[in-house]
Amino acid sequence: MKSMRIELRYTTAALPPLHEGICDSSALEREVIVGGQAVDGVETITSFVYGDPEAYEPLLDDLEAVLEYEITPADDGFFLYLRRDLGPDGLSLLSALAQDTVVVVPPIEIRSDRTIRLTLVGHSTALTAVMAEIPDGMALDVRWVSQAITTTDTAVSDRQLAALQAAWDVGFYEVPREGGIEAVADELECAVSTASALIRRGEANAVERVLERGP
Repeated sequence: MKSMRIELRYTTAALPPLHEGICDSSALEREVIVGGQAVDGVETITSFVYGDPEAYEPLLDDLEAVLEYEITPADDGFFLYLRRDLGPDGLSLLSALAQDTVVVVPPIEIRSDRTIRLTLVGHSTALTAVMAEIPDGMALDVRWVSQAITTTDTAVSDRQLAALQAAWDVGFYEVPREGGIEAVADELECAVSTASALIRRGEANAVERVLERGP
């Protein structure tokens, strides 16, 4: 049994509408699916979306495939319960992942760079079959393979990484500090509160990754 971390990248033409909305909106960062199932072509998921619910909800209202949803605001984003028809493209991806012995290990990360990152566990032959059956309009990159059953490390999103880089560039991490959070916000061309939130989440994710990996 092996674990495999993969990144799926959509072409611009094949990008699903909800994913496209995350990519196009400066108010939305990423979506992390923490659980779900698909029955008779209908997908039901729960997720956490980092960003403004007022930027995301119109995307849901514009889609006929959406059958039901509920949004619960929270710090840094909102929780989402969603039921929707998968359609041909969604069913093709589901079919590729639904190999015998393969388990999709949550969370599944929907990123603002047109990619999806997820971890699979299964027999080598079944994992190879997943790679061979990825539908048109998507490319697959294997980020790592482990001989043990494991899960993914915590992701630092592109926006968090940009914020951490900006903080580094302005001297936010110098001792003594050379540039404050206002300088980071100016570098990112965003509000101070947004810059602060991005740095806090990025630092938390980066530290958790280091601690999980150990020495």
